[in-house]
Amino acid sequence: KDPLIRLAQRDDVSLTRAWAIRFVSILAALLLGSLLILLTGYDPFSVYVSMFGGCFSSPLAFQQTLKLAIPLLGAAVAIAPAFRMRFWNIGVEGQITMGGIFATFFALNYASRVPSWLLLVLMFAAGALGGAFWGVIPAFFRARWGTNETLFTLMLNYIAIGIVKYLQGGPWEKKPKGTQQIGLFAKAARLPTIGGVTSGILIVGALVLFMYIYLKYTKHGYEVSVVGESEPTARYAGIQVQRVMVRTMALSGAIAGIVGFILVSGINYTL
Repeated sequence: KDPLIRLAQRDDVSLTRAWAIRFVSILAALLLGSLLILLTGYDPFSVYVSMFGGCFSSPLAFQQTLKLAIPLLGAAVAIAPAFRMRFWNIGVEGQITMGGIFATFFALNYASRVPSWLLLVLMFAAGALGGAFWGVIPAFFRARWGTNETLFTLMLNYIAIGIVKYLQGGPWEKKPKGTQQIGLFAKAARLPTIGGVTSGILIVGALVLFMYIYLKYTKHGYEVSVVGESEPTARYAGIQVQRVMVRTMALSGAIAGIVGFILVSGINYTL
């Protein structure tokens, strides 16, 4: 029996119509938001103007907007391959945190030992490795024993946060003891800025381009899509589903870990 309502992607939508749908969707969201604003007793137009002005009215406001956009966009890129595979990675926060932890290790211990450019490369690689490690754990359990990745990845967030709390009150606590804080990074461990904004925005932009090419034009991206559409079909086509699952989550976690590196070295200058 056919369901009463069925959602399916349409492949025959023209570019003009696709953009029209996006425009109408944004307009509908603004109208719905206006109703909620009206219920609070405020003028929706004034609120939207204030929001827009707060984001773009001055160079400083625009810098702050970009500062907030970097981790959000980076997290979106990180979950893209996992969600395309229908692996519900709710643990990006934990993967970002682990990337920050791995990067911080080098920032605290090697800032005076190696040149700044090499230190940043090491922190970048360590961040990617930390995030990938944290992403592979739930992927392995899902591939091997069919565990629920939504709960698994979510719970790993709290473990990562707990590790940070241990470090800030333990081995990485700055002097004097009792501050419960991790010290600021040396200048050698900080990403340079461009127009008052961390150069990490260029890294995130490169990740966006990389992910678009990866998902749309590579064999691995095709395998991710097939596994997401139907695991039995993927197995019938000779795709090793378990390997694709672990590989994709390693990539997802690695990108999240890079975002963690950008946060600690380009925005907060500390874990």
